[in-house]
Parts: sequence; C-alpha cells; structure tokens
Amino acid sequence: MTAPAGAAPASLAVLRRDVSVSAVLAGVIAIVVSVASSIGLLVQAAQDFDLTPVQAASWLTASYLAIGVGTLALSWRFRAPVLLAWSTPGLAVIAGVAASGQASFPEVLGACVVSAAVMTVLGVTGAFGAVTARIPPALANALLAGVLLPFVLGAFRALPVAPVAVGGMIVVFLLGRLFFPRWAVPAVLLVGALLSVLTGQVGGLTGGGPGTLAFQDVSLNLGRVLALALPLTVLTLASQQLPGVAVLRACGFGRVPTSPLITWTGVLSLLSAPFGAHTTNLAAITAAIAANAEAHPDEDRRWVACVSAGVLYLLLAAGAGWVLGAVGAIPAPVIAALAGLSLVGTTLSSLTAALHDERTREAALLTLAVTASGVTFLGVGSAVWGLAAGGVLAWAARTRA
Repeated sequence: MTAPAGAAPASLAVLRRDVSVSAVLAGVIAIVVSVASSIGLLVQAAQDFDLTPVQAASWLTASYLAIGVGTLALSWRFRAPVLLAWSTPGLAVIAGVAASGQASFPEVLGACVVSAAVMTVLGVTGAFGAVTARIPPALANALLAGVLLPFVLGAFRALPVAPVAVGGMIVVFLLGRLFFPRWAVPAVLLVGALLSVLTGQVGGLTGGGPGTLAFQDVSLNLGRVLALALPLTVLTLASQQLPGVAVLRACGFGRVPTSPLITWTGVLSLLSAPFGAHTTNLAAITAAIAANAEAHPDEDRRWVACVSAGVLYLLLAAGAGWVLGAVGAIPAPVIAALAGLSLVGTTLSSLTAALHDERTREAALLTLAVTASGVTFLGVGSAVWGLAAGGVLAWAARTRA
C-alpha cells in the first residue's frame, strides 16, 4: 500500500493529536450497529450447516480478525476513516444455501476463496478503480443516499415496536440536534441502552467462550463453487464495495486510492477463508457513521473513529464465543433506531450533493429511488439497477445536449 501524495505516515504522536471523544464514540456506535445487525444470520447458518461450536467460533474469530486488522492498517496508512466489514448480502446468500442444503460448508468456503481471488485481481489491475472513477459524483451521492434512506426510515418504523425506548431516542436526537449537535448520537446510544434496561427488553446472555481459529475443509467442487462465487462477487461489489467507495467520496475522502482498498479486502478474504470466514469488504452503512461530521467536524481527525472500531473488532475476535452467546441480548428495534438516527446527517448531505446540479438532478433522483426501493431483479440488487438506470439517463441527457 502506498500513501497519497503529500501525506505523512501516521504516528502515535499524530494519533494523540487527532483523538477525540466524539470520534471514538462514533467507532463504538458503528461496531454496535454492525455486530448486532447481521450476526443472527451467521448463527442461523452455522446451525443449518451443523457446525460444531469450535467451527462457529472460528468463523466469527477469523472474520473479526480480518476486519479489525484491515480497518486499523488501512485507516492508519491513509489517515482516513476506512472501515471494513463482512458482506451482509453475501452472508444472506450463504444462510439461504445452508437452509436449503444446496451446498456444504466446505463448498461455500471454496466459493469464498474464488470470490476473494477475483476481488484481489480487480484491485491489483486497477479495474475497479477505473470503473468507479467514471461514475459522476451526483450519481455516487444518490447511490449512497438510496442505500442509507431505508435505514433512516427504519428508525421511525421501529417506534411502534418499542415505543418507550425508540421514542426516547428520537426525542433526545431532536433535542440534541438543536442544543448539542456533536453529542446528539452518543446521547441517543446512552438513552436507548438505559431505556432498554428499564423496560426489560434486554435479553439474557447464554453460552460463551474465547475466540479460536481452526482450519476448515475447503472444497473446490467446480460446478457448485462457481454457482456460488458469482453471486457472492457481484453482491459484494454492488452492495458493499461500490457504496463503500461512495461513502468515502461523499464524506470528502476522494483522495484515498480505491485499488489498494479493494486489493487488501481481497487478500484478507483469501487469508481468513480457510478458517471459516466469508467475504471481507468495505463497510457501507457503518462506514457512513464513522466518516461523517458527527464523528468530528474536522475531516482530518475522523480516521480515529476507525482506529477505535478496529481495536474493538480485535477485542470481539478475542471473545468471539462470548459474542455468539450474547446474540439477541440487544433489542432489534433499538439497533434499528440507533443506525437510522446516526445516518440522518450523512443522508442529508448526500441528498444535497446529489440534487445540487440541475443537469444531473433527474438522473440522480432516479438512482436514489431505484436504490432505495430495495428491488432485486434477475438476482441483481437495487444498487446495481439504480446506478444503471441513473447512468443511462445521464448519458442520454448528455448525448442529447
């Protein structure tokens, strides 16, 4: 990896200078949202694959290790909030395969290896960077807004399910935006946790143990592996890598080169797959929490949020067995509200940037609408269709002009 021109390598002195409470809390919130939002899929898939407790713990440990190390290394190197995550759409595909019995766990890991190799090649050759560089900024912002908008709406949809906890979070958020905007989201986190405990919505902890790494069988059955590797790769590119790059660009970090990010997520996926981990990639939703102005008004100090997140991921890897035992303790409506309220500012700035230029406004709106719809057609997600629809309209308008 190479640092951008003119950027000095980060040091402990620089870290001490840039650290702030708001950035550290932003990293904590991003991890809470990330861990609680999709780990249930992993647990369900592990049960359907009939994995042993050691295999399940190794899956989670390897995933968190790859994410934590990658987040720390890339954020430290580029002095930017580069947050990694696992592929939630990819995990959904794996969970579906596990439930239907279409493939064994070793065959799934074989598909993950193939997908990681393809991702690495796209990064090394610069093919991914060449594609993303041609996406108009208005459409990139519209894509990001379309991805984030359903989560913002989800904060209010959670209100009838947990009216006391979520209602209190919304009230605190509105007051915070008026009187203490920098601390509005941390206050929402504290109030949500407190009200969840007081209303008895926090579940009990079951099981547990430290993290562990164990080699898994990897099968390269050509037919099944390719059938799984294709959707895993497309979903990761469209639903994670592309929105992840859009988050960085929309939040003012266009200076960060794309190719090294894609390359190293591919390498990390290759290294962690033999221990049971599925795809590691750029975060999208949680990256917006760490990269926006809520983390810190100064863009140059937001990278600390991802240092915080990376350290937390490593701690989670060390206690992966306990994390599995804690699944379900945090109420889902509270997590949905926390995620949505944390993303209000980023969604607003993305919408403003997407619709600012009258020449691309209609194409940007189309991109936003299709992406936010969540529609899946021919096995392809809404992010791809939204970008395709907006891109065609923008090209047609430019050609006509």
